[in-house]
Amino acid sequence: MSAVDDIRQTVESNDVVLYMKGTKTMPQCGFSSRVAGVLNYMGVEYKDVNVLADDTIRQGIKDFSDWPTIPQLYVKGEFVGGCDIVTEMTLSGELDQLLSDKGVSFDKEAAEKIREANA
Repeated sequence: MSAVDDIRQTVESNDVVLYMKGTKTMPQCGFSSRVAGVLNYMGVEYKDVNVLADDTIRQGIKDFSDWPTIPQLYVKGEFVGGCDIVTEMTLSGELDQLLSDKGVSFDKEAAEKIREANA
């Protein structure tokens, strides 16, 4: 199975996937840490894929999404974006809406607290 096939299967078989440097419990870069922190704080269940553990996945995810940077967030098979996009969506409430529309459970009060803390 090629890296792109493996990525496609992972993205299609999990509601939320974060391709990141490190893991959800031990991120290895600030951008990955920020996105994982948002998802963790909001109580979103997600699969984390550590691109540092496999160079073929690290390059493959960039080819798969045609997006040059990591982290990359996928919700119900749809590419959402990287750190800046996820941060903007969190602060605007768009991430809440996307998760709700896709039937992904999350802590709405936690999402509000993030916005209040950044107002």
